[in-house]
Amino acid sequence: MDELFPFIIAKYNYWASLVLLFIGLYGMIAKNNLMKKIIGMVIFQTAILLFYVSIGAKQGASVPILLFSADHQPLLEATAYANPLPHVLMLTAIVVGVGTLGVALTILQKIQRVHGTIEEDEVLEDLRQ
Repeated sequence: MDELFPFIIAKYNYWASLVLLFIGLYGMIAKNNLMKKIIGMVIFQTAILLFYVSIGAKQGASVPILLFSADHQPLLEATAYANPLPHVLMLTAIVVGVGTLGVALTILQKIQRVHGTIEEDEVLEDLRQ
């Protein structure tokens, strides 16, 4: 039990992303308001981004630019460099997330104009009539 608390503290970024993930999932599943569902989706996406960026971070790593000595030998080993791929992929995911949010808000605006509400049960009841 004594080693559990330091383990939790050492992995705080994973726990934060897990908490955000569950908050977003709760917002998407349990809420009846479509705007709250969209906010839950954004929180869910943010949790995934935080998780991937945190696993891509490397303590004490250098940028992946190779430096060579006078005798053409690399100055640092490959393990001393940070891998930029997770961060680049997350930049792409941010752009996709913003596009998804824009489309979702546009559809939500159209739903509100047509049905006069953004409550899911009222919209479904209106569609049944």
